[in-house]
Amino acid sequence: MSALTPQSDMPTPTTDKITQAAMETIYLCKFRVSMDGEWLCLRELDDISLTPDPEPTHEDPNYLMANERMNLMNMAKLSIKGLIESALNLGRTLDSDYAPLQQFFVVMEHCLKHGLKGKKTFLGQNKSFWGPLELVEKLVPEAAEITASVKDLPGLKTPVGRGRAWLRLALMQKKLSEYMKALINRKDLLSEFYEPNALMMEEEGAIIAGLLVGLNVIDANFCMKGEDLDSQVGVIDFSMYLKDGNSTKGSEGDGQITAILDQKNYVEELNRHLSATVNNLQAKVDALEKSNTKLTEEVSVTENHLTFWPFGIGHSKEEMERVKEESSYILESNRKVTKDRTADGHALTEARKQLKEETQLRLDVEKELEVQIGMRQEMELAMKMLEKDVCEKQDALVALRQQLDDLRALKHELSFKLQSSDMGVKQKSELNSRLEEKTNQMAATIKQLEQSEKDLVKQAKTLSSAANKLIQKHH
Repeated sequence: MSALTPQSDMPTPTTDKITQAAMETIYLCKFRVSMDGEWLCLRELDDISLTPDPEPTHEDPNYLMANERMNLMNMAKLSIKGLIESALNLGRTLDSDYAPLQQFFVVMEHCLKHGLKGKKTFLGQNKSFWGPLELVEKLVPEAAEITASVKDLPGLKTPVGRGRAWLRLALMQKKLSEYMKALINRKDLLSEFYEPNALMMEEEGAIIAGLLVGLNVIDANFCMKGEDLDSQVGVIDFSMYLKDGNSTKGSEGDGQITAILDQKNYVEELNRHLSATVNNLQAKVDALEKSNTKLTEEVSVTENHLTFWPFGIGHSKEEMERVKEESSYILESNRKVTKDRTADGHALTEARKQLKEETQLRLDVEKELEVQIGMRQEMELAMKMLEKDVCEKQDALVALRQQLDDLRALKHELSFKLQSSDMGVKQKSELNSRLEEKTNQMAATIKQLEQSEKDLVKQAKTLSSAANKLIQKHH
C-alpha cells in the first residue's frame, strides 16, 4: 500500500497524471467503512475521477453525514466484537494499557463527537461531549455517583478529559449500555447539543447502544489518578482490523484443533520411538540367535569329546570333571539365552501390539481432526448466517420501533380528537336541554295567550251585547 498523499495547493495536472496518481493512491478523506465477515472494507467515494469525463461528486451535507454515521457504526461493531472476543480469550481483568480497549474508547469518543454543536468562546469554538454525558445523572439516578467521582478527580482539567473518565467508569460499572440508551431516548434534550442529523440523533446511535450490552460480560479496572486523559489523541488504528478474519474466527475451535494436532504429533513421535525400539529388539534377537547357534555347536563338540575321551589316551579324572563343569556351564548359558530370547520375543510382541494400537489411535485422531475441521467450517457458516439474521432482525426491530412510534403518535392524535368530540357532544346535549326547556316555556306561554285570547273574545262579546242593549234603549 502506498503512502497516503495529502491534498496540496499545487496547480492542477493533466488528466493522464490525475488518473495515474489516483491509481497509485488510496484516499481516506472520504471513504466508506463496511464489514464483510471479519474484514474491514474501505471503499472510495469518488474523491477523484478516473476517467476524462467529470463525474458528479457527493457534496450533499446530508449524504456526507449519513456516510459518516455508517462508518462510525461499522467501526463500533468491529471494535466491540473484537474487544469481547479478545477479552474472553485473555481470561483476565482488563486495564487501561489493553490496546483493543483503548481503541474502543477512541471509537466511542468519535461517535459522541459526531454532529456536536460548537459553543463559541473567546478562544474560538469548543466542542465537548461532556455536556451530553452530564445529562445522564438526571435521567438515571445511578449515574450521579460516577459523575460526582469524575468531578472530584484532581488531574482532570478539560471537559474532554472528564468525558473520557466518565466512559471508563461507566464501563467499570457495566452500565454503559443502559446510560447510552437512556440518553438516546431523550432527543429533546440532545437537540441542545447535537445537529439534527448527528449519530446520537439517528437510529445508528440506538444500534450502537444495543451493541454495548455485550460489554457487560467483560471485567475492567482502571486507575485514572495517574493517567493523563486531557492530552490523549484519539486516532482510530485501522491496522487492528485490516487483517485476515481466519485469525480471529472460532477461537474455541482453533484451540480444539491445536490440541488434536499436538496429540497427533505426540502419537507420531511415539510411533517413531516404538519403531526404533522394535528394530533394536529385532537386532538383539538376531544376535542372540547367532550366539545360541554357536553355543549349540560348542555343546555338540564337547559332547563328542566326552563320548570318545574315556576310550582315548586316558585323561585324568580332574580333566573329566573340568570338562563336565564346562559342559554344564555351557548348557546353563544356553538355557539363559533361550529364556532371554523368549522374553525378547514377548517384548517384541508387546511392542508390535502397542505399535498397532498407536497406529489405530493415530488414524482415529486424524478422523477426529477431519470431523473437527468440518464442524469448524459448519460453525463459521452458521456464524455468518447468524450475523446476517441478527442484522436483518435489527433492521426489522428498527422498523417496528418506527411503526410503534407512529402508532403512538396516531393514538395520541385520535385520543385528542376523541376528547374534542366528547366535549362537543356534551356541549350539544346541554344546548338541546336548554332548547327543550325554552320550547316548553314557549308552549306554556302560548297556552296562556290562547286562554287570554278566549277570555278577551268573551269580554268583547259581552261588551257588544251590552252596547246593543244600550242602543236599543235609546231608540
